[in-house]
Amino acid sequence: MPQRVLSGMRPTGKLHFGHYHGVLANWLRLQEEHECFFFVADWHALTTDYANPSGIKENVREMVLDWLSVGIDPERAVVFRQSSIKEHAELLVLLSMITPLPWLERNPTYKEQLQEIKDKDLHTYGFLGYPVLQTADIIVYKANKVPVGIDQAPHVELSREITRRFNHFYGQVFPEPETLLTAIPKVLGTDGRKMSKSYNNAIFLSDEPGEVEKKILTMMTDTARKKRTDAGNPDLCPLFITFHNLYSDEKTISWVREGCTKALIGCIECKRSVIPRVLAMLEPIQKRRKDLAADPERVKGILDKGFEKAAPVAAETMKEVRSAMGLS
Repeated sequence: MPQRVLSGMRPTGKLHFGHYHGVLANWLRLQEEHECFFFVADWHALTTDYANPSGIKENVREMVLDWLSVGIDPERAVVFRQSSIKEHAELLVLLSMITPLPWLERNPTYKEQLQEIKDKDLHTYGFLGYPVLQTADIIVYKANKVPVGIDQAPHVELSREITRRFNHFYGQVFPEPETLLTAIPKVLGTDGRKMSKSYNNAIFLSDEPGEVEKKILTMMTDTARKKRTDAGNPDLCPLFITFHNLYSDEKTISWVREGCTKALIGCIECKRSVIPRVLAMLEPIQKRRKDLAADPERVKGILDKGFEKAAPVAAETMKEVRSAMGLS
């Protein structure tokens, strides 16, 4: 039976292979099976980039263009911008009244990012309270399922706790959102770390073919293989782990594995064997993106249409919430 699914992404600009395999490929499947709400989380972007929001508008456009180019269909899914639905903010305020502070302080992501991100001051109410906004995003549409990777499952569990607390105080208004665990392939960047724009190691879906080839040819391989005559281990090679595992057929994978472990092929041969497959995957995506980008109002029109679908749902939910809390 189809259920309502909600998911969103912070607008950080153009998307890369990590985004595609980690999020978008799953969205493509979900939009065929469920009622999906996919939103641009522009308020969430402000939790870390509040001091410099100038790029958000263009980042929204670039990100949505990538969504559409890979096949996210506004006719099958509701595609909208978080900040255009003011009910998200109203519900955030009301949920913040009942959310215990220790619940937010124990959030592992909050602790990790305070330690890791040193170039920004994250000691703000907005950053501490972003799980409450995340909860509002989910339950204002009474979403049944939220697709996340295993590392983000604690976020949804916190949303479930806040939802249970609201229902305990005010009656059964919201369904508890369920975690829809998704298998996320390991997508490594050109330097062997997790592919990330902030690491400057990403291969973007919109990169020109020559740029894609250049990045793949310079991608890290098995660091223990210093010379062409050294035997390598494909399972330690970022290129093999990401691109061959995702795009090569069994025959090519067997050829690479034997050639690498026996030093029969060099790393450049290995890289060149996968480049045509990567470019073939990108070709239709980039063609659609070019066509979409030719219309400067395309993204705005889709987000406006999504607003028209999402707004009545959120408004109806907030009528129930106000009534339950004695605010109507």
